[in-house]
Amino acid sequence: MRLSRLLPAALAALLLAPALGRADDTESFLDPKNWEGRTDIWKIDPKARTIVGETTEDPKYNTFFCSKAKYGDFELTCKVLLRDGVGNSGVQIRSERFDKDGDKQSFRVRGPQVDVGKGYWGSLYGEGVGGMMKASSPDAIKKAVKETEFNEYHIIAKGTRITIKINGETMVDQDFPTLPGGKNKDGKEQPGKPAPTAGIIAFQAHAGYPKMRVEFKDIKFTNLSKK
Repeated sequence: MRLSRLLPAALAALLLAPALGRADDTESFLDPKNWEGRTDIWKIDPKARTIVGETTEDPKYNTFFCSKAKYGDFELTCKVLLRDGVGNSGVQIRSERFDKDGDKQSFRVRGPQVDVGKGYWGSLYGEGVGGMMKASSPDAIKKAVKETEFNEYHIIAKGTRITIKINGETMVDQDFPTLPGGKNKDGKEQPGKPAPTAGIIAFQAHAGYPKMRVEFKDIKFTNLSKK
């Protein structure tokens, strides 16, 4: 009788073991050797699991703290704070650098961006590739976001599906097989290119603000492509 009662419990433990033991790739993800960007703006502390971007004057262009490694499917969670609710930032996913060595405007990036900032929290924006991909609803932003406090972001990229949550509220959850095409000179929408299946991850310091500070803390990363 006792054995029969133990068997279901043992079977459940075996089934749960892979889920409980899922790998955490945060250490390799936050290795400083994996990152490049303007050292006057960006600081990384792998032990504290934080990345901080701070400008003391308008950089005049959007500049990024970029991973050197490329990632396809992944899961990323972190808490994000815009100091005093001022500024704009974001997390580029499956993106690419397009600046060249020696450019005055260094570390420029294009691709899908999980937005951070007033009116755009949790939206998926095509940075340099045609504009908005999916805007968060104003109701969802109002319900989920605390603009002058830390907000928890949960990002999953798996196949063509991108899921974005803020403080547990779903902001975006759908397939994005293509990038936005943008408009031609006649104002007509153009067909977009296939969305990239892999690319760098990068954190944004946005132009247009005399000074701003964005802090990403409690970063946790899982590379789903190798699971």
